[in-house]
Amino acid sequence: MPRKKVISINPKTSVPKYRQLIDSILSAIERKTLKKGDKVPSINQICAEFKLSRDTVMFAFNELKAKGILKSQPGKGYYIASTEIQVEERVFVLFDEFNAFKEDLYNSLINSLKGKATVEVYFHHFNYKVFKNLIAESVGNYTSYIIMPAAFDNTNHLLSKLPQDRVYIIDRKKADLERYPVVYQDFEQDFYDALVEGKERIEKYRRLVFVNPGGKEPVERSRGFERFCQENNFKYEIVKSLSGIKPSLWEAYFLISDRDLVEMVKIAKYCKFKLGKKFGIVSFNDTMLKEVVAGGITTISTDFNEMGKTLANMVLSRDKSQIRNKSRMIFRNSL
Repeated sequence: MPRKKVISINPKTSVPKYRQLIDSILSAIERKTLKKGDKVPSINQICAEFKLSRDTVMFAFNELKAKGILKSQPGKGYYIASTEIQVEERVFVLFDEFNAFKEDLYNSLINSLKGKATVEVYFHHFNYKVFKNLIAESVGNYTSYIIMPAAFDNTNHLLSKLPQDRVYIIDRKKADLERYPVVYQDFEQDFYDALVEGKERIEKYRRLVFVNPGGKEPVERSRGFERFCQENNFKYEIVKSLSGIKPSLWEAYFLISDRDLVEMVKIAKYCKFKLGKKFGIVSFNDTMLKEVVAGGITTISTDFNEMGKTLANMVLSRDKSQIRNKSRMIFRNSL
């Protein structure tokens, strides 16, 4: 049996060599490349081919023996004693920030992995240095890695330190990370599709305003908004904040920030604009609170519970798919 199908060592990653050796043999068993009774490459073969010390290989083999995976026969070498692999799944999760809808995503992920894996969650808060350090510190400590790069581009050189077949990207599809499995939102198409879905309610408004603060927010949403408005001859405006804005009747506002949502509800109340009649509000990212605020806020949102379930299934099944988690408009009284 060719050794290259069994052992794989990447000298460029910071994952310890003994851990790569263990993972190679376990992976070969999972793929059925190695079966019970099969002989594995000898210590001398592995040392010579991959330039490893004898101690490194022995450390890995001893751990596999302790797990009951390998057995040794004096003078003959090491053989697969069992293919019943029970690897403790430890999942590293790196989110951008914590908020109400991320809590829904996290809880869904945790509940779906309950009893099957332990999960440790971290936040980079859109700080690249924190993002970089957390990934570096996680290397070799987990069996799977769920990464939310958010607005960061060109992060492949950081993620390449992690085992490629154990990394899952979440929320955004990145050009430099296209080789990784991902559960993502298509922000441009999602916004456009939601507006088409709500067109019947939107048509009565004379002007549509999208308040997009920019920065950490995906720029693709603006393209989806513009495309819908231009195709359907709506008067529209895209602004970064509510500063200097004087809302009028027969306008509908699309708000990313929950702070802007609260401010706009207060403005509408002060001006005695009845939401959903001659004045409309749509918020992004649904939460339980938006079901009851001001009689119910219409939202454009992906299903974060579904996203968590999909991620959990991918981790447990080693699924390598790229799955779009679609958004939809959830109609309530504010539109």
